Amino acid sequence: MAELRELDTFSNQRGSLTVIQKPDIPFDIKRIYYIYGVDNSDRGGHRHKITRQVLICLAGSCEIVNNNGKKRETFLLNNPRLSLIVEPEDWHVLTKFSPDAMLLVLASELYDEQDYIYQDYP
Repeated sequence: MAELRELDTFSNQRGSLTVIQKPDIPFDIKRIYYIYGVDNSDRGGHRHKITRQVLICLAGSCEIVNNNGKKRETFLLNNPRLSLIVEPEDWHVLTKFSPDAMLLVLASELYDEQDYIYQDYP
């Protein structure tokens, strides 16, 4: 099941520094990408066979609707200190992007079309 975690952040009058390191990322990173400039469309709409991901909204906000076949939850990512770990069985939709949203995704696997399952749970 998806898990929301707060990343270590150090702040003072000069600004904030957020650290992403083990154990915040419970896998070796093989791919990094980011999503931005999203219109009113939803993104995602799939789950994976093996890929694990960590999602961090660096700017703005978005919602992640997650379903692992047993439980459906909605997570709001609106702070760059928050990370959402998404497991392979987590069918997820990325939605409600603010105009300034920038979503960073750290993935455990390289892109492989065969790893995607596009059907939600019943």
